[in-house]
Amino acid sequence: MANYWLAKQEPSGPRGYNFEQLKKDKTTVWDGVHNNLALKHMREMKPGDLVLFYHTGDERQAVGIMQVTSKPYSNPKEDVERFIVVDVKYKKALKRPVTLDEMKQNKKFKDWELIRISRLSVMPVPKPIWDEILKISQA
Repeated sequence: MANYWLAKQEPSGPRGYNFEQLKKDKTTVWDGVHNNLALKHMREMKPGDLVLFYHTGDERQAVGIMQVTSKPYSNPKEDVERFIVVDVKYKKALKRPVTLDEMKQNKKFKDWELIRISRLSVMPVPKPIWDEILKISQA
């Protein structure tokens, strides 16, 4: 059974990467994560898991879905072994983005890490919250 995740990325700027670029690239290596809790979550990812692509910065919204295609492995670009990456592929765009403000206004989200630990870059998404985000994106 697939697990559900959310991964944040700054969509613009010199180190930015956005969902439209993933759509063009089809696949990418999800890297640059250094927070211990975010790394712990990434170590639990497995091929087939689904991930909400979340734009940070000025946008603050879930914009699409990608799929994990590899087990976590050490980042070849870093000297520190605990810094890991996963390979992901483009799955689909949400019908419309779901903003952080919309999530904050929905009491179903109040205990979720996205609301409670706003700086965390990778986190699990409980299935009821995943389903609610997809439902909101259809409206």
